[in-house]
Amino acid sequence: MSKGIYVATIEPNSGKSVVVLGLMRMLLGKTAKVGYFRPIIEDVESGDMDNHISTVLSHFEIDINYKKTFAFTRNEVLDLYNQGRSGEVIDEIIKKFKNLEEKFDFVLVEGTDFSHENSSIELDLNILISKNLSLPVIIVIQGDKKESKEIVDSAQLAYDTFKQSVDVLSLITNKVNIEAIDSLKTLLKERISNNTDITVIPKIHSLSSPTVKEVVTALDGKVLFGKEMQNNLIENFSVGAMQLRNYLTHLKENALVITPGDRADIILGALQANISKNYPKISGIVLTGGLIPEEPILKLIEGLSSVVPVISVNAGTYFATNSIGNIRSKIYADNTEKIATSIATFENHVDTDKFAEKLVTFKSEIFTPRMFQYNLLQRALKDKKHIVLPEGYDERVLRAAARLINAQVVNITLIGEDDKIKELVDKFDISLDLNEVNIVSPTKSEHFDDYVNTFYELRKHKNVNLEMARDAMADVSYFGTMMIYKGHADGMVSGAAHTTQHTLRPALQFIKTKPGVNIVSSIFFMCLEDRVSVFGDCAINPNPNAQELAEIAIQSAQTAANFGIDPKVAMLSYSSGASGKGADVEKVREATEIVKTKNPDLKIEGPIQYDAAVDMRIGKSKMPDSEVAGSASILIFPDLNTGNNTYKAVQRETGALAIGPVLQGLNKPVNDLSRGCTADDIYSTVIITAIQAQEE
Repeated sequence: MSKGIYVATIEPNSGKSVVVLGLMRMLLGKTAKVGYFRPIIEDVESGDMDNHISTVLSHFEIDINYKKTFAFTRNEVLDLYNQGRSGEVIDEIIKKFKNLEEKFDFVLVEGTDFSHENSSIELDLNILISKNLSLPVIIVIQGDKKESKEIVDSAQLAYDTFKQSVDVLSLITNKVNIEAIDSLKTLLKERISNNTDITVIPKIHSLSSPTVKEVVTALDGKVLFGKEMQNNLIENFSVGAMQLRNYLTHLKENALVITPGDRADIILGALQANISKNYPKISGIVLTGGLIPEEPILKLIEGLSSVVPVISVNAGTYFATNSIGNIRSKIYADNTEKIATSIATFENHVDTDKFAEKLVTFKSEIFTPRMFQYNLLQRALKDKKHIVLPEGYDERVLRAAARLINAQVVNITLIGEDDKIKELVDKFDISLDLNEVNIVSPTKSEHFDDYVNTFYELRKHKNVNLEMARDAMADVSYFGTMMIYKGHADGMVSGAAHTTQHTLRPALQFIKTKPGVNIVSSIFFMCLEDRVSVFGDCAINPNPNAQELAEIAIQSAQTAANFGIDPKVAMLSYSSGASGKGADVEKVREATEIVKTKNPDLKIEGPIQYDAAVDMRIGKSKMPDSEVAGSASILIFPDLNTGNNTYKAVQRETGALAIGPVLQGLNKPVNDLSRGCTADDIYSTVIITAIQAQEE
């Protein structure tokens, strides 16, 4: 079941609020605790609240701290994008949403309003956010003053744009002329997938009409009389510039009268007309030019038993009239009539039972790299581990260490000399508080002699003497690995400036492999655009035999499951199924059978080609009965040559983040880095190492 829904639009004034209010009412009738979240809000004055949030929280009495209901203001997002820090936007939005998701049974997420320029940025952002939150989407478009073809074309474009990245649960067309509803719904169903719910909502005049309060806000007006009636709807407006006897003939129901503040005749005549059974009711009076009626007139108005709002504004009549004409009505928390009308409109035109059923049965298959990294961070934070980084003089290592310390996700030991590390931190302007990290120089460590003696005892059967042990412990990789062995650290990450052999040799010599494990292997977490795949073995074993290949597959499936990835294993080869012949394909076939014997419940397919493993259309064409074909999450390569080149090709050509190599099979976690790694790679690998240490 989805734990949330994302309401999005592609244009301003879509009437999205009607859908949000109706959905909230529906959800509260189906589940006990419903949260509300707006990833990006409009810029508001200090101390003010976003109107959407204020309305939903107050009307439905939802118990959420206001600051937890949004992540950024619009300008904050634009500033971060301009600084090239767009990734931080998504990371913070995921964090805020996940916090609400933990506290509520369901979270209603409302996208941006498209009320400014750069609508293409907003569209991309809404798609990116809904994708990274793994939420199905309701798209709301508006049909006001549009021909049917234009509406259908807009709906098709919106649907196709979102559908490329996310699941579109419903497409709602709002503000449609009531006589066009049936024909429009037919046209939309012909163009949009049958799996997507199609709803058409008519234009409700009272919802599109602004209130007197909105005029006061737009013109920075002062209410002289009738404050309690500011929610009066304005269905028409006209300027009182002619003589009263002529102006009275132009009054319409619920009209706003606009007149200069010194026109006492128009003011009093309009107020009198409002209580006369021979003339229509008016919604209010706007006095322009900053002019206030004289004291006797004010006294006369004050004595009336019922007075519509009378507002004074500084703007001239022409400017005020244009401004009022440009007001786009909103729904405010205190306008209970509009809220009630919105909810009733939604319930009258949406099959809420059917819609709720779709939400209950919906399950997203999207798992983005940002979601994966967020989950990793949260897991690491639950049980803080101590990771040693032997390459304390590498700029990338220092930058990763600073980020890890700032996130308070692990304790860090850097191996090196204090003075030199401090010099490098200053040189590269890295915001690393050296008081927050442990810095150790091997030969100066209080544990050095103990480490030397321990290594000697462990390796003397290999003809290692004390002098050789002393030389070994002076090496950063040996020293860091011994820290883990002795329990002074929980894991190690190295390889940014050293070879894989240099990193792994000490681990193989005295940390050794887990019971029942015959080989150490590796995997990469390949963070693709909409999923995370596991590639193995791409770093350690050059040409594994069938038995070793089977062990790599089993280890990789266990690692994937430990990190929240549903293991579906594809044993890759140059042919799929029983069609291929030759020693290489037979090795893969034998390895697959070994895995099936040892782990009969594991979903595995092999031999299978890469395209059949990851592309659903090709997979079902070649292997229609396979549980894995087209949806493999773990790809096991037949040899190091194939695996290493493939992971690098995918990384370079798709821009995927490759986290690893993550080593499997050791008693305690030691992980290698590519010498071309970035600070981000190191950061992610340290977090994975910490999680492996938790498993230990």
